[in-house]
Amino acid sequence: MTWRGDALLALLGFVALAAVALGLGAPSVLDFAIRFAIFGLMAMSLNLLIGTTGLVSFGHAAFFGAGAYTFGLLMQSGGWSIPMAILAAIVFSALLALVIGALCVRLSEIYFAFLTLAFQMLLHSLVISWVSLTGGDQGLMGGIPKPPFLGIDLGDARHLALFSAFCLLASVVALRQVVRSPFGAALRMLRDNPERAAFLGLFIFRYRLAAFVIAGTFAGLAGVLMSLYVSGAFPTFLYWTTSGEAIFMIMLGGITVFLGPLAGAAIFLLLNDWITNITEHHGLVLGSILLVLVLGLRKGLLDFAVDAWRERQGRRA
Repeated sequence: MTWRGDALLALLGFVALAAVALGLGAPSVLDFAIRFAIFGLMAMSLNLLIGTTGLVSFGHAAFFGAGAYTFGLLMQSGGWSIPMAILAAIVFSALLALVIGALCVRLSEIYFAFLTLAFQMLLHSLVISWVSLTGGDQGLMGGIPKPPFLGIDLGDARHLALFSAFCLLASVVALRQVVRSPFGAALRMLRDNPERAAFLGLFIFRYRLAAFVIAGTFAGLAGVLMSLYVSGAFPTFLYWTTSGEAIFMIMLGGITVFLGPLAGAAIFLLLNDWITNITEHHGLVLGSILLVLVLGLRKGLLDFAVDAWRERQGRRA
């Protein structure tokens, strides 16, 4: 399928989401749609590193939080429009990913994972300590101005849900093109056999750094959407548990199937909402369910479904 086909499917998906969100109009539906767009985008961006490049990052929330704080601070300054603040937050997240990635991608496996975690916790400590700018452990207080632009009022939950869905679907199409491109094929080669890729002349450092920056950029956009959703930014956005949730979503939905992280995000949020309503010990129950699913299937749900379908097709053939 070409990029036009992907764009057409994304457009159809947007129309379907808009029909559901606006047709039902329930606050809970709009709330779930916004959160799904945020965490779905976060998981999709991280899977470019984990599933495509073979780099497991424990610090991906650093760029999520950077996007949220940058956007929130710029809007609170009063001199920025929403589109320009979003663009500035994305650029800052990309530059931050470039700096951190230049140090991290030289390593691999567990060393890479823990170095990304170290940088994330460093940024988390910086946010906590820089009270005059970030608000410390209280986060950005006072809300975030949301002046309308181009007829879009992001202070309206319906508009924010549609805007978040648009950002998610546009990002999915863009990431799909990255994965299907020769660049994406090179990343998969690096994932499967870096020694052979280097022998063929691929510059491992440059390819991994480019993937790291792309992933960080889209995570920054997810952070912007989160900042709009909660009308603020908080240190938990940069905490290790946020990265852990994104990894859980990927493991739950599937690493090898492109849309696996989206499915994982939806299942994770639905489980979390359901368990939160029935017990106070939602963390213990949710963790147990996820543990059973991951260890029982030994792969994501979409991975399992696709493998089962291919096995059935093979038997018929």
